[in-house]
Amino acid sequence: MNYIITGGTGFIGTHLTNHILEMYPTAKVYNLDIVKPGTSNPVVKDYKSALCNGEKLRSVFVECDICNPIENLPFIPTSEDVIFNFAAVHRTPGHPDLEYFRTNIRGAENVVSFAERYGIKKIVFTSSIAPYGAAEQLKEETTLPTPNTPYGISKLVAEKIHIAWQNGDIANRQLTIVRPGVVFGKGENGNFTRLYWGIRKHTFAYPGRRDTVKACIYVKELVRFMMYRLEHHEEGVELYNCTFDPAYTIEYIVEAMKKVTGLTQVVPYIPNMLIMPAAIVAKCIGSPMGICPARVKKLQISTNISGKKLAASGYKFKYSFEEALADWFKDSDEQGLI
Repeated sequence: MNYIITGGTGFIGTHLTNHILEMYPTAKVYNLDIVKPGTSNPVVKDYKSALCNGEKLRSVFVECDICNPIENLPFIPTSEDVIFNFAAVHRTPGHPDLEYFRTNIRGAENVVSFAERYGIKKIVFTSSIAPYGAAEQLKEETTLPTPNTPYGISKLVAEKIHIAWQNGDIANRQLTIVRPGVVFGKGENGNFTRLYWGIRKHTFAYPGRRDTVKACIYVKELVRFMMYRLEHHEEGVELYNCTFDPAYTIEYIVEAMKKVTGLTQVVPYIPNMLIMPAAIVAKCIGSPMGICPARVKKLQISTNISGKKLAASGYKFKYSFEEALADWFKDSDEQGLI
């Protein structure tokens, strides 16, 4: 049996590899990616690895672009293998629209074709909450998806491609689709990291509101849940939002970060009538500190995602929200959240 992770060099793939090998030290884990482990991500400024100091990614690296058919592998896939499909173009904004569709849709087609060719019966697909679209209303797994970005559209189509694969052999194929909120933890190089350093450097302010809901999950919790569902799968296709329940407000997140990491900075509030004109000016001078209208709008819109189905699945969270931040802080040698 092999664990095959597309996009395994990335943030979630790295943490999943570590978790698999903690559970099964002799497991064979293959990382199919275009990015070699240890390579900085050219899209991310000041990129930080998901590995702790002195660690190396213990999966076997296989250079592979899922935009092309998956073939010529240095191992023999078996029908007992498990595929974790993480490979995607996902940062928004940041890529031409075509790239989201080319990688996320064609990649899904090539992954399921590969699974079909070798009779592989189990796939875990990491989707996103982006298919729900941007709106304040609470989103459950039964909510009609209304994606309004190329990324969200491409992810919803990719879900349908995986579901069509499972429908090709309903009795034997097992598909788990997860829609995580903001995934945070060591090496995320994303929203939570920027938030922490914004607080620490006095460059973050509440942009127009303090009650914006930001659904989130700790990366170590996410990969533990994926492995749990593999062992407790109850039906052919499972879809789970992955987030703490209920989701937290940005003010709660900020105060928890400050408490866990010892920050004492006061976070100011800037009314919307002031912050949007400032963001437009910032964009005109090159977006210092990453400030631009698109990012400010993203901060102002809630990602109000229900995690009730996950909570009722039988899975027991290992970390509370504060414990998750403390664990991340520890993995960062208590030098910050990196």
